[in-house]
Amino acid sequence: MDTLSRDSNGSGSILPLVGVIAGGLALVLSITALFKLSTLQKAVAAHDAEIAKIATLESDVRATATKADADVKSLRSGIQTTFDQVGAEIGTINAKIAKIEEAQKARAAAPAAKGGAAAPTGVLNADGTYTIGSGDTLAKVARKFAVKLDAIEAENPGLDPAKLKVGQKIRIPRK
Repeated sequence: MDTLSRDSNGSGSILPLVGVIAGGLALVLSITALFKLSTLQKAVAAHDAEIAKIATLESDVRATATKADADVKSLRSGIQTTFDQVGAEIGTINAKIAKIEEAQKARAAAPAAKGGAAAPTGVLNADGTYTIGSGDTLAKVARKFAVKLDAIEAENPGLDPAKLKVGQKIRIPRK
């Protein structure tokens, strides 16, 4: 008899049983590997979708940042233009104020030059005098310039507080 037939007839050989067990283990391992592979494929697909969302968000953020930069530049330009306009307007107002001050100085000097014209009442003149206005009393004038009544009387000797007249000039003491 040949060896092959002898081995196959032998009842003590465990080789076929080991082969069947090894095949069963290989089958279980391959099923487990397929299950794991399927799970990994699903996870990779989910990650791919998230990566696509991130790429979309990244492009949206870049577009928004570009728009924000343009808006900031536009706002900065608008503010600068407004400040330039305000500066020009302040310059114009300062020039007008200077003209008004010059005109007031000219008017204040004009009555003195004419000799008979009255100075404006109720204001402190450039020469440190005050022209009495309607309703003025020495007490009111003292309060107006935050000086003591005695100081005004001392600065204007011979002044009779009861006989003040509109247009009368008095000296206001310096503080």
